[in-house]
Amino acid sequence: MNKYATFQGRIEDARFVTGKGYYATDLKAEGMVHGAVARSQVAHGQITAIDIAAAEDFPGVLAVITSEDLTVDGPTHMPCGPNLPMTNGEPAFQAARPILAVDRVRHVGQAVVFVVAETEAAARDAAALIEIEVDEIDAVTEAIDAQAEGAPVIHPEVPDNIAYVWSRGDHDAAQAAIDAAPRKVSLASHVSRIAVHSMEPRAALAEIVDGRIYLQSCSQSPHAIKGQIAAIFGEEPANVRVKTHDVGGSFGMKIAAYLEDVLCVYAAKKLGRPVKWVSDRSEAALVDDHGRDMRFDGTLAFDDNGALLGLRVHWDINIGAFLQGRSLGGLGNLGGISGPYRIGPTAADAHGCYTNTHTTGPYRGAGRPEATYCIERLMDLAAHDLGVDPFEFRRRNLVPPSAMPWDTGFMFEYDCGEFEANMIQAAKRSDLKGFPARREAAKARGKLRGLGIANPIEVAGGPFTKPGGDHCRITVTEDGGAIIQPGAMSVGQGLETAFSDMVSAKLNIPREKIAYLQGDTDDLPGGRGSGGSSSAPVGGSVLVVTMDKVIEKGRDMASEMLETAPADIEFDAGEYRVVGTDRRVTLPEVARAAAEREETLDGQGHFVPTKVTFPNGCHICEVEIDPETGVLAIERYTVVEDVGRVLNATLLSGQMHGGIAMGVGQTLLERMFYEPGTAQPLTGSFMDYAMPRADMLPDMNFTHREVPTKVNPTGAKGVGEAGSVGALAASMNAVIDALRPLGVTHMEMPCTPERVWAAIQAARP
Repeated sequence: MNKYATFQGRIEDARFVTGKGYYATDLKAEGMVHGAVARSQVAHGQITAIDIAAAEDFPGVLAVITSEDLTVDGPTHMPCGPNLPMTNGEPAFQAARPILAVDRVRHVGQAVVFVVAETEAAARDAAALIEIEVDEIDAVTEAIDAQAEGAPVIHPEVPDNIAYVWSRGDHDAAQAAIDAAPRKVSLASHVSRIAVHSMEPRAALAEIVDGRIYLQSCSQSPHAIKGQIAAIFGEEPANVRVKTHDVGGSFGMKIAAYLEDVLCVYAAKKLGRPVKWVSDRSEAALVDDHGRDMRFDGTLAFDDNGALLGLRVHWDINIGAFLQGRSLGGLGNLGGISGPYRIGPTAADAHGCYTNTHTTGPYRGAGRPEATYCIERLMDLAAHDLGVDPFEFRRRNLVPPSAMPWDTGFMFEYDCGEFEANMIQAAKRSDLKGFPARREAAKARGKLRGLGIANPIEVAGGPFTKPGGDHCRITVTEDGGAIIQPGAMSVGQGLETAFSDMVSAKLNIPREKIAYLQGDTDDLPGGRGSGGSSSAPVGGSVLVVTMDKVIEKGRDMASEMLETAPADIEFDAGEYRVVGTDRRVTLPEVARAAAEREETLDGQGHFVPTKVTFPNGCHICEVEIDPETGVLAIERYTVVEDVGRVLNATLLSGQMHGGIAMGVGQTLLERMFYEPGTAQPLTGSFMDYAMPRADMLPDMNFTHREVPTKVNPTGAKGVGEAGSVGALAASMNAVIDALRPLGVTHMEMPCTPERVWAAIQAARP
């Protein structure tokens, strides 16, 4: 049960649905000018000439900025820094992305020239006049192909195109277990590349105010961007302010500074005027960080009774043309290949590979869905190899609650969880026993019906296994209201509602009198923003800590007003009371008394969990396929999820629905695809990149189970990525289960009608 509040509707929705939100494209500043980027239309080659004359002469143009300008008085490259080894054992070559291309382009859409003009139209028109001549070189788009002998070399310093090598676990023990096992299954598969396509495209407005850099952007992590901008420009962090208002979706893609942010700051310094840049949809498809694009080759060993004995996985990760900190985003989450299972010795290694594609970074789950997909596909294959029902095979290998805390032996240690209870409840809610009858009924109608199961578990509140902290400030106002200034960022999850309701319930302040002010780095010494399913376990916990600080500060003030010792005063329902008497003062009265003394009733909190958390659940998906057309429909989707203590059940449901839609969308439709040889993007618009739609999904049969964690004061484990972590595996397993009677044991995503139909035709005699 939610101990904080009863849901009354989302506070922020009133302004969102009436067009009163305030997004980055709404930003204006006196004297503001506009930027546009001229980008390479070639994926790979040497730049032989850049003709900017026509752009310089275009009416309204104020500056045409090239890499030569940046070399003189500006930053030249985005931060890099990953220090993993390459295959030769040397530290990773720092293939940092140039802010503007210098002498070579390495992917379509790479920024070459930045144009600043009085209007956005003039900037875009002038940028279109710039002629970029490139001596084209063969390109490579896939991580596997990039490692092949004779493949085009992206960076001369890295002839094998392997940017880094990563390894975890006991490889000798895992291999020995596999070699000795009576049974084993193997699978090589690809979790395809995804374009994020957030509802709000990226945008930035930079200006210099009182000698300080002031950057406004649509970001999920303003404090992180503040530190990056300060480092890039060699400024003290105090000389940089970053502010974010409403954000229309981020999903990990907006977690860090982009080169367009840097170009706006540079141009603002150079011109002495505010500079704004807004992405269009075509740019977003090309140069917003992409997600996923991870191939694995895994082997799972087990005995004749179905007990798991060991697991080994190799990953090939397409990081794109350049190395960045975000290139490593999925690695720390690959511990999820252990699942909620007792597996035995486990080991994994990865090659991060350069290709002539745009860089990849975190995308809802950031390695978690990929890891779950890996183990859950192998679990299905193992169950069928053994001739055991996939549900039963999973159930018998679960870690029991009595074994907690459970060290997987591979990266993660689970603090708590009731995995079998999740499965049992999901089986009942999905009518798992009735599935054979539904399959037969579908067969009678000429359809193929399949059921897929996934037991996802993920790490949250990190990054990875290192707990991350957050800040918050709460101020009680003289009129009995409150101001919340969180370090967390609401980017669509509903944190304004969740946090306001928590403050309202604990401090007895009407929610309509609570102001929620997020995203300004001048308000707090730090803030983790949004990411890693951290808002509830970390952001919610620091909110609780901060409320306690407000209460304690108010207690000291109330003790003077009531002329008694602080220890004799209790706080409840917005009042300070002298224990055992009817003497009391209200929170607003204390705030007014503080104001009379030119003080403020407020509190600033900081909180770091003792450990990370592990949300987990059971997803059961049913699909039906028309074998004559390959058309596939999701008929049922059931989820039981343990996200610890639930702070707001309605917001939880919304987060699960959105995450599941993203996972199913990747299974059925989504893939960012490049033409082999030229690396020209073939899915660069909504004409050819298909997004999930409402009519693709049934009503979600969703519920939660609360197994509170003890590593934070809320007991919450996190939810933001849970839906996507399980949905990819459950839906893919369902598709393949539907095709299995035809002899199909695997196919690659996305399962479009054409690809499903082709798989059926290939399987038929």
